[in-house]
Amino acid sequence: MTCCLVFFPFELMKDILTELARREKEANVKPDPDIDIFMKMFIEEVMELVELTTLRNALVGLPRVNGLSTERRKRLTIAVELVANPSILFMDEPTSGLDARAAAIVMRTVRNTVDTGRTVVCTIHQPSIDIFDAFDELFLMKRGEEEIYWGPIGHNGSDLIKYFESIPGIVKIKDGYNPATWMLEVSTLAQEEALGINFTEIYHNSDLYGRNKVLITELSTPPPGSKDLYFPTKYSQSFLTQCLACLWKQHNSYWRNPAYNAVRIIFTTVIALIIGTIFWKLGSKRGSPGELLNAMGSMYAAVMFTGIQNSQTVQPIIDIERAVFYREKAAGMYSALPYAWAKVVIEIPYTLAQAVIYCLLVYSMLEFQWTALKFFWYIFFTFFTLLYFTYYGMMAVAMTPNAHIASVTAAAFYSIWNLFASFVIPRARLPKWWRWYFWACPVSWTLYGLTVSQFGDIDDIMDNGVSV
Repeated sequence: MTCCLVFFPFELMKDILTELARREKEANVKPDPDIDIFMKMFIEEVMELVELTTLRNALVGLPRVNGLSTERRKRLTIAVELVANPSILFMDEPTSGLDARAAAIVMRTVRNTVDTGRTVVCTIHQPSIDIFDAFDELFLMKRGEEEIYWGPIGHNGSDLIKYFESIPGIVKIKDGYNPATWMLEVSTLAQEEALGINFTEIYHNSDLYGRNKVLITELSTPPPGSKDLYFPTKYSQSFLTQCLACLWKQHNSYWRNPAYNAVRIIFTTVIALIIGTIFWKLGSKRGSPGELLNAMGSMYAAVMFTGIQNSQTVQPIIDIERAVFYREKAAGMYSALPYAWAKVVIEIPYTLAQAVIYCLLVYSMLEFQWTALKFFWYIFFTFFTLLYFTYYGMMAVAMTPNAHIASVTAAAFYSIWNLFASFVIPRARLPKWWRWYFWACPVSWTLYGLTVSQFGDIDDIMDNGVSV
């Protein structure tokens, strides 16, 4: 079923069609240069068919926000289905939500598809005269899902009009009147009661119905020697191929989304500079318990602030892609596990870049001890902290119906982690029945790792005589 209008917003139309063609080739034929040339030509043919050649490098974008218009999205949806070279297409209200001009463009694409020898089945409600005339046949049902007409429409609805006007009592159509509107008006239940007729019975007693039954019998009878279709696996591609394809798609999507990735890198840099200037050179000051507490506080503040920011910013990205994932999974393109794996893996390089930038700035400005091992552990704990906060944001969206509920649910755990991280309230002062959660709180492990890695091997005497 086409016209679902769900795509990754940061994909190019050309890349979408190229990847789909590549999958079709891998699933059915052996690698061959001639076939690669054919696939490229086929993609070009499809883009010309749906009249999107001039927009080959356009980003899909977000619906009603940026990128392609609704009408162009519908045509892209048709193109995605055509890349598989099907013999029949099902479309659910391809003109819904469009103005007259946009609807005409979409229907021209549908008509172009039919002219290539394919069958297109559409559901449509109250079409205009021009749109109605683009169809060859009509399957009309009344309330109760009972068929009352199935046959050719004819030029300007001539065959349809002839059929209904042959029924006694039916009002003749006026000159210039829309045949689709007239057909719906004369075939209502109120008309049946007023005329004392049943359109279903009239159709079942017609010659048209008899011809249709014969045709159905012929088409539903398999030829001699034919076998049922059998596919050895649920998906056309192996698990590894699914993982690589999903990772390729996520890579392109992330690379073309500076609003998410570039902004979070800039945000991390700004936060690192702010924290570095606020806690200037505190990493080298351990003369009093207060100074040591300030150094720990700088670690704690950075972890919570930057981590929560990562968790919150990733949630809209996952929520946008949810509809795309549902559609492509239902279409059998891949299973859920390769998609999840790709989302997990693609975050690693971007989060690592965040961690390195942050640690270089903060570590030098706070003047922690410059040893390779301590700097490595500082990056290690910072990187994995940002990573698990990001994955937590993804999980919150995956386990809730929408981004708003995900944001509220995630915020509740931020507060809980804040309390049990052992900075606001040390573990020894927690009630005994709550101390177990200290070990379950991920932020407490982060703070513990950062503190021990920086100060665990130091043996200084504070100004109060206490050794640390």
